[in-house]
Amino acid sequence: MHSFDGQGRTRPLLRRVALLGAALLAATAAAPQASAATAAADRGSSGGGLSAVIRYTENGIPHIVAQDYAHLGFGTGWAQAADQACVLADGFVTVAGERSRWFGADAATDGSLSSASKNLTSDLYFKGVREAGTVEKLLAAPAPAGPTRDLKELMRGWAAGYNAWLAQNKITDPACKGAAWVRPITAVDVAARAFAVSVIGGQGRAVDDIAAAQPPGRAAPLASGPASGPATDPAAAAEAARAFFDTGRYDMGSNAVAFGGSTTANGRGLLLGNPHYPWQGGRRFWQSQQTIPGELNVSGGSLLGTPVVNIGFNEKVAWSHTVATGTPVNLHQLTLDPADPTAYLVDGKPEKMTQRQVSVPVAGGAPVTRTQWWTRYGPVVSGLGPGLPLPWTAGTAFALNDPNAANLRGSDTALAIGRARSVSGIQDALRRTQGLPWVNTIAADSAGGTLFTQSQVLPRITDELAARCSTPLGKATYPASGLAVLDGARGDCALGSDPDAVQPGVFGPGKAPTLRDAPYAENSNDSAWLANAQTPVTGYERVWGSLGTPRSLRTRGAVEDVSAMAARGRLTVADLQKQQFANRVPAGDLAAADAAKACAALPGGAATASDGRSVDVSAACAVLAGWDRTADTGSRGALFFDRFWRKLTASTPAKDLWLVPFSAADPVRTPRTLNQAAPGIGRALADTVAELAAAGIAPDAALGEHQFVVRAGQKLPVPGGTEALGVWNKIEAPWNAAAGGYPEVVHGSSHIQAVGWDGGRCPVARTLLTYGQSSNPNSPHYADQTRLFSQERWVTSRFCERDILASPQLKVVWPRERR
Repeated sequence: MHSFDGQGRTRPLLRRVALLGAALLAATAAAPQASAATAAADRGSSGGGLSAVIRYTENGIPHIVAQDYAHLGFGTGWAQAADQACVLADGFVTVAGERSRWFGADAATDGSLSSASKNLTSDLYFKGVREAGTVEKLLAAPAPAGPTRDLKELMRGWAAGYNAWLAQNKITDPACKGAAWVRPITAVDVAARAFAVSVIGGQGRAVDDIAAAQPPGRAAPLASGPASGPATDPAAAAEAARAFFDTGRYDMGSNAVAFGGSTTANGRGLLLGNPHYPWQGGRRFWQSQQTIPGELNVSGGSLLGTPVVNIGFNEKVAWSHTVATGTPVNLHQLTLDPADPTAYLVDGKPEKMTQRQVSVPVAGGAPVTRTQWWTRYGPVVSGLGPGLPLPWTAGTAFALNDPNAANLRGSDTALAIGRARSVSGIQDALRRTQGLPWVNTIAADSAGGTLFTQSQVLPRITDELAARCSTPLGKATYPASGLAVLDGARGDCALGSDPDAVQPGVFGPGKAPTLRDAPYAENSNDSAWLANAQTPVTGYERVWGSLGTPRSLRTRGAVEDVSAMAARGRLTVADLQKQQFANRVPAGDLAAADAAKACAALPGGAATASDGRSVDVSAACAVLAGWDRTADTGSRGALFFDRFWRKLTASTPAKDLWLVPFSAADPVRTPRTLNQAAPGIGRALADTVAELAAAGIAPDAALGEHQFVVRAGQKLPVPGGTEALGVWNKIEAPWNAAAGGYPEVVHGSSHIQAVGWDGGRCPVARTLLTYGQSSNPNSPHYADQTRLFSQERWVTSRFCERDILASPQLKVVWPRERR
């Protein structure tokens, strides 16, 4: 492997790099076989092994060039391992079902690949998947139902690149330095990780409940919730299902907006993507540019362990994803054979459940063996979280249908989108591959087109089917959450198929809520309805999301902002950058002035706290009145309002909070007008003043003094605000008064991109990976972009060859497989 660091004896290699760049430009316009990248890769290979050319620019962003998909996968796997070896290795332990072996059965997982509460239940699920050959069967399915040859080659190459990096380098990250659980992998391991991502919104959220489900009379030591039976109160069941599938409560979310040519300064499209993902663990993004000359040239963010760019841009089109409101699973209520609680009836005929005996090795103890029970519909579950128990009785059990457990096409979809040349091309890619499990797609192109589409894999639950086949439980849960509970004893309640669907039992792409070429298309994790408030999207089944219901404050604020931007017009990439860091607090605009008035009206400037104490809150009144209504790091009053607002909304129902209730005819502006007489206001003020005083924090303290991260001993203020405040630049951080307030971000703004075109050959793009490329504290790219995020600064993307070669921090490596 050769390298170039921009210093010292560089001229001979610089000349080679320059020649390579010139050849790449020529090859891109000519045939792929003429590629200089192919020649470079061949020069770097040994014995016919895989290789790639990787050019690193500022902030450790790799530009990977290869001759074909296997070599591209090799370069991508190598480069990801160089930055994230420990996080990746941890994830491969997860999908192998070996967390208990290495880390202990009762330890908590990091939650990145499932919602398992502890290692044992995670292992029971993933070991069961591996022993059933689930992933291998999906890999063997011919495309389009299964993965394409290109994707299989990418996965094969990725595994080889990861293994080669491990074999040729020493790990310096203390998280796994010298650890025996860091091991070589196979392409099946890469596919197993992709499977985990696919089911993370379905089976992955029910891992504990799959492990806990046992027939009546058998012990259920892994039970996660009460076993008293499903909520008999329909309203309670509906609320439990609504909460379980509420996208606002996920640790993933996002904003994205596409602007059409009618709103921009040059008639070309613009795209701002702002995904909200965890800042630690295996669901981080990682940046790269992937190039096969003449075949693929795409830049953006990849979920760790993924061999493709998931969100990004190319010369002609840019796209992002947001977590969608479609309910990705349904339940089948089973009528059991009176003589055998492990058999169920379908049209009066008994059908035996399939047993999976799964044995998990455990550190320091004997292996743990459990039985899982599977049906034609999917696994039997004991509930959906503790709020919605689904006990297995002598007469009834519940099976979970997750169509994404048969979907290994997500990376094919990303690959096809990366090759698209327009928003029409993206639509075609989505139609052909049908692989997105739980996200919307928002896109813009250089011709000025825009796209919003909720093209995700969902169970084919029509409103008609739900009305005809819902059990009493389903009649409560489906309207509230889109969770259908169908009568599993009736064959005529099968989900059926759409003619344009590549997989049985799911909606075809023709049914997906879609909006094309609107002046703007925006989503902030509410349903498709208000993708454009002036042209609402309607006509979809309830399972896709709700219509005419209250929107989150983040959606309301986003729609206000982007519709005003579109109306103003003459937009540029700079306007997208301003929107990302405007840090406007919609909750503050709605309520701060009225809260200040309610504060000022309190007799004697005092209010009663939750513990009964009388607290002087008079100083808080001026803080609320004088606050600038932003969540900038220097904003004084933002922290106080944040703590106050959380307490107020947690204790006061929305119907008591607002004087003007929600109206479907005015969904962006309602509900509004804070009820100054609401008794919770005084209590929340008193509790907030007392809380901050106990922590030694002044009511008018600047937000950045108490919302921060510490990297390499340096305290970095963090801008943005929580979901409850409705801030576009979403930041979620646990409150820790003893550590100074919000001392660490757990999830929020992650791989941000602002993209447009100016008529030249190169897209105009600014990016920011908020937590940096590497989790290794010894890496120079552990916190470099976090410092930029703290300062609200951006990275100028180097997409074209001339820009890559002009980087003052250019470093070139030729990794190769050694055989």
